[in-house]
Amino acid sequence: MMTLRKTLFTAFACLLFTQFAFADVVGRWKTIDDESGQAKSIVEIYEKGGKYYGRVVDLLMKPDDTLCDACPGARKGQKIVGMDIITNMVKTGDVYEGGQILDPTKGKVYDCKMWVEGDKLMVRGYLGFFYRTQTWYPAK
Repeated sequence: MMTLRKTLFTAFACLLFTQFAFADVVGRWKTIDDESGQAKSIVEIYEKGGKYYGRVVDLLMKPDDTLCDACPGARKGQKIVGMDIITNMVKTGDVYEGGQILDPTKGKVYDCKMWVEGDKLMVRGYLGFFYRTQTWYPAK
């Protein structure tokens, strides 16, 4: 009986480890507004040519035809839905980094780093030595 318990425990631990070790960022994620704590948007992260990108597919607090008035360059005045806000991320081990993330509300672009913790996606934007980390949740 003890051997069966050990075997089941080992199998469960391996399954749990495998789930977290191979966690992937690809999919749809619900972003949360830092100030209100409410769901803000749905971002779909996808892989293209070995790099990872994140596109806004739905706005949950504003109409889907909302324009990015604060965005820099060619993104200024474009619809936020359909816009890539995460660009050029590269997977290095369990971390995705080397790319950038745009905050469409403020129109600021930050260096970015992402990783998975359990079923959550941790998204960190950097500006020099300062950073802010958001927790994104799987979108259903």
